[in-house]
Amino acid sequence: MTTPRLGALLLATSALIAPGLALAQTTDPSPPPQPETVDTAPQDEVTQVEEIVVLGRYIPQPLRQTSEVAAFITTEDLERTGDANAAEALTRVTGLTISQGRFVYVRGLGERYSSARLNGSPLPSPEPLQRVVPLDLFPSSILAGVTVQKTYSPNYPGEFGGGVIDLTTISTPSEPFLTLGVGIGGNTETTGKDGLVYYGSRTDFTGFDDGTRDMPGELKAALATGNRIVAGANFTDQEIQQIGWDFVNAPLNLLQRQRRIPVDFGFDISAGRSADIGGATLGIIGVLGYDNGWQTRSGVQGEGFLDLDELVARRSYDFMSTENNVGWDGLLGLSLENGDHLVRWTNLYVRRTTKEARTRAGFDFDAPGNNLVRDDFTAWYERQLFNTQLAGEHAFGNLEIDWRAAYAMTERNAPYEKYIRYSVGDDGVPFHEGQRNSTSFSELDDNVLSGGVDLKYTLPLSDLREIVFSVGAETLDNERDSETRIFRFQGSGLSEEFQRQRVDFFFADFNQGPGLIQLVEITGSDGAAAYEAELQVDAAYAQIDAELIPLVRTAIGVRYEDAVQTVTPFDLFGGASPFIPTSIENSYWLPAGTLTWNFAEDLQLRLGASQTIGRPQFRELAPQQYLDPDSDRLFIGNPFLTDTELTNLDARLEWYFAQGQYLTAGVFHKDLDRPVESAINDIGSVVQQTYINAPAATLTGFEIDGKIYFDSPMQGGFWDSKRWLIQANYTYTDSQLDVGADDVVFPLSSAGVAQPATNYFRDGDQLQGQSEHLANLQFGFEDDLARSQATILVNYASERSVARGRPGEPDLLFDPGVNLDFVYRKGFDAFGREIELSFEARNLLGTEFEEYQEQVNRIDINRYDRGTSLSLGLKASF
Repeated sequence: MTTPRLGALLLATSALIAPGLALAQTTDPSPPPQPETVDTAPQDEVTQVEEIVVLGRYIPQPLRQTSEVAAFITTEDLERTGDANAAEALTRVTGLTISQGRFVYVRGLGERYSSARLNGSPLPSPEPLQRVVPLDLFPSSILAGVTVQKTYSPNYPGEFGGGVIDLTTISTPSEPFLTLGVGIGGNTETTGKDGLVYYGSRTDFTGFDDGTRDMPGELKAALATGNRIVAGANFTDQEIQQIGWDFVNAPLNLLQRQRRIPVDFGFDISAGRSADIGGATLGIIGVLGYDNGWQTRSGVQGEGFLDLDELVARRSYDFMSTENNVGWDGLLGLSLENGDHLVRWTNLYVRRTTKEARTRAGFDFDAPGNNLVRDDFTAWYERQLFNTQLAGEHAFGNLEIDWRAAYAMTERNAPYEKYIRYSVGDDGVPFHEGQRNSTSFSELDDNVLSGGVDLKYTLPLSDLREIVFSVGAETLDNERDSETRIFRFQGSGLSEEFQRQRVDFFFADFNQGPGLIQLVEITGSDGAAAYEAELQVDAAYAQIDAELIPLVRTAIGVRYEDAVQTVTPFDLFGGASPFIPTSIENSYWLPAGTLTWNFAEDLQLRLGASQTIGRPQFRELAPQQYLDPDSDRLFIGNPFLTDTELTNLDARLEWYFAQGQYLTAGVFHKDLDRPVESAINDIGSVVQQTYINAPAATLTGFEIDGKIYFDSPMQGGFWDSKRWLIQANYTYTDSQLDVGADDVVFPLSSAGVAQPATNYFRDGDQLQGQSEHLANLQFGFEDDLARSQATILVNYASERSVARGRPGEPDLLFDPGVNLDFVYRKGFDAFGREIELSFEARNLLGTEFEEYQEQVNRIDINRYDRGTSLSLGLKASF
């Protein structure tokens, strides 16, 4: 006896023999299945048999439209979790973690193996150490959704290892709206407590400097000569004195303790409407947002080295840092739609400014005397992104044409980045060393000009089956310029009284001159302070997506990419750089195939295989030192890096057992040839973090994800009308470096000469940045009648390596731990308006930030309390 389901499959298969037969398959996932009405009237002639079984009625529409393993974050998801930006929202997705609060790690692979796009177009990065754009730049208020694709398809760039993140901005609404929102918040380690500040300028609270931090005019004129600013060689003592007098002193040098750090606050405005114009619909939407927040971190920093198989502290400090973070967000979108044609123009401006005051004091093995020191820092970091995109979607019967052209520009400006070292006397009183201070000016400009077109032709096979032929082309030109100038006020033979002056007196005009302190430029030469970089990619692809066999969908395609990546260090003083410009020229054929089998009602299997690449990032190739303010470590690139090549295999079983509810389970495997790893490198007493291609690595894991709604288990009062939610996911990943006795690597320290790989890597070690365990849990309720929603969110990631230790030493590890958040939203009417009240509590467990090395004993590299953050928001709709 044939079961009904098997019979349905057999009937479906008959469509291959009789193409005129139709497979009845519900495409709208929202309505419940209805019983079929059977007509029992006599028939004059025999009709063909049609299959009437309903398959896939609960599969969400986005997953119907893609043949890939993917996850989707919707507007409703963003509202439920209350995440402030795209980076926070992505921590809820299976297999994803966030590094430094900004960069996505997919399935344990670092940010270099993932790419971010905005409305399908690539984005540049304002970060010196990354080519990938930091996702904390994108506030949730401008997002309509986020797509995370974990299997490769040829319509995306070949730089794909972990996944691609495609951010979609909000579009023109069908109904006019105006929304105003305000919010306040604070942190238990920051708000109302002591913090460090410095004056800066009068307009710092806006995120824009009033001109105080502009490069001094005398200095700018001196730099224009192309000569190093040093007394005697190119400038007279008097000219050097004039330049030094032009530097801003007290407002930027003098650290102060503020008794009560203020609360965080912000506002946002969004509006949109549409109008009919000559048979077409014109839409406009705009968003403007501002936020001002504070964060104080107090903890310990250290650095260890191996002494007789035991880690010993080489440096150990207590530190305190206060950051004032100011952000502006702006979006303006226009659209024109006429039937099957849509043209959109989207403009996005995002700016983030960080004003930081920081001090640390403790033990430095390399410091003279009693080895006790104090370091003070002040900094001002401006990051901004502007993106403009023109895109169109056109349908001509079975032919669809999509096109896009975009220009994106990011900038990072860090003027007057200050560092001052003090030695601490036996009496505990600090004094200026006279040599260890610096003032740096750095600028980074990154631009991307891109364009692409996709053509899709649909050939029907039956009423519900079809073949889709897709071809497309894309071009990208990414240019980056980076330059840093560093200066020092130095003196020798200074009296003890002179060295113990308050900092603004020490650097005052009357203390500058021969025999006192004098300005000198210490910018690195030989290409160590500036570089130009460019990545040009021309690509084309072809793909066939077909359901040749009913219920079995196959997508097969290939992408061809021709790319040239160059990094050219240049000497700011006209000398020749010892580093040969890096040029990586490669062409790749990158095949990809997926298969989706809807073999049972609301149950389907996805299989995928592909070959992709990962390119070194600009900063990883540039032999230029850079001090990372987040980790207080020096970074330097390695021009001998090469591309990474990956082979990817995926399988996922998906069961959509009810509307909006599902259970999925998947496995994945990746082979990586020459993955880029970060490693610690000693240059004398200076510790640097650099990059090396490891010989090979493998990564294997599984993930499970589920979501279920259920009615209240109790009745009456609070429990009535509530629908409860449980959503959870878990990812296990095992990665191993493959390092053989004959393998070699090419580190910067050997100037490109091959070295045994076993000197730098251990066979079987985890990939850098990969956590073995990742887990997320959401539990809460929503009440449509009361217009309320509450969610508890738990996120866990096990420890991961952030850098390889020196040869023979353990890795530097980071332990993210468990994070517990709570989000509540409540809607009500007041003054004739719809009002929404929101409350958020983040890091309720008070999980610390912990970065360390451990072997026999433990050295804390960076450890501090993050505190618990609370915020309250109010939004009104008009």
